[in-house]
Amino acid sequence: MHKLNRSICQITGKSLAGGLLMLAVGCQKSASEASKTAAVAPAKTTHPVSEADLNTIELTKDAVHRLGLQTEVVAMRAMPRMRAYGADLMLPAGASIIVSAPLAGTLQFQSGEAFPHIGQLVTEGESLLHLMPMLSPEREVLTPAERIRFAEARNAVAQSQNDADAQVQQSMVQVEAAQIALERAERLLKDKSGTVRTVDEAQAQLKLAEKALEAAKTRKQIVDSIKLDAESGTLQPLTIKAPLSGMVRAIQVQRGQILAAGAPLFEVMNDERLWVRVPVYVGDLDEIDVTGNARLTLLDGRQTDHDIEVNPVATPPTAMSLASTVDMYFELPNPDSAFRPGQKVGAHLMLKGDAESIAIPWSSVYHDIYGSQWVYEQTADRKFVRRRVEVLSVIDGWAAIARGPKVGTAVVTAGVAELVGTEFGFAK
Repeated sequence: MHKLNRSICQITGKSLAGGLLMLAVGCQKSASEASKTAAVAPAKTTHPVSEADLNTIELTKDAVHRLGLQTEVVAMRAMPRMRAYGADLMLPAGASIIVSAPLAGTLQFQSGEAFPHIGQLVTEGESLLHLMPMLSPEREVLTPAERIRFAEARNAVAQSQNDADAQVQQSMVQVEAAQIALERAERLLKDKSGTVRTVDEAQAQLKLAEKALEAAKTRKQIVDSIKLDAESGTLQPLTIKAPLSGMVRAIQVQRGQILAAGAPLFEVMNDERLWVRVPVYVGDLDEIDVTGNARLTLLDGRQTDHDIEVNPVATPPTAMSLASTVDMYFELPNPDSAFRPGQKVGAHLMLKGDAESIAIPWSSVYHDIYGSQWVYEQTADRKFVRRRVEVLSVIDGWAAIARGPKVGTAVVTAGVAELVGTEFGFAK
């Protein structure tokens, strides 16, 4: 029995020793393989350069004088605060008018006239279409049925003229009421008993009433131009004119088409001025200066020297409950149609109060082909180094920066383009 136990122990000891030996060999092999893997780098850079070790440009005195370099020291300045929001462009009220047929009739065209097309530029009062009322002018003597139809048409014309005149009178009363409300609001504000918001709302209501009056007068002119010749039973074609100068936006009729009264004919829009609608979160209203201007940029939010400043405009208040936003409106001059209705832009709104910020002259900022912003810092006499900056806002020729040179550093303000050419080798 003792011999059997001794044999088992010997076998067990040999197995354990063999396992430890294999484990040791495996660990040595894994360590050698890991050292070989670590020796091979995943990437290789021939000339690694950090932004702290960019080229140092050293110029001679003659080169500095010839390039006209000027520098200015970075300082802390009281800069107006701004906040970026998304905005969209839209047509103002009354800038798009749909012209409808005042009577039932047939579209006719005189010789040499072209049918209006979408995109056509028209002027106010320009003749676009001719509408022949639906009567029978073939005979000098009208039949009883034709006399009845003629009487109905004349009655319809008279009714349309009366309605147009009543609408004009009603619009004039609304304009007078809006003027009285505006004067009352301005008087209360002057006596410190009213609010600026009440005055703005009164101005908006006055503008809407004036636009409604203009539309009513235009409709009255169209209806009053209808001429019926009851003696011979003939009718003169009704000329449909453009209600305003602009572009034909839509055409709903075709040549020779028979139309019912009130059928839409065409739409004319004028985009010389656009409204900028900026949805603002209601929690930000207390910080925003509602009387200040806004700065329009591209959707990337970067401010450039091509940005446009727009003025606030008084409009009826609008909001979106689901988004918890209220709308602010600004007026954008668009004489060259560079902007289009529905276009998305970035709007930087002014905030109340100023803030101390590190500021540099906007003329010192250089944009590379990737949109990054840089300045040239003067490190020593006639020595310059390019440094990256991050511009927050640009006001009156000064740029507030979030990252860049420290206060007291001299940066180049004139001759930046010449330094860029010197650094990259495309200038002498």
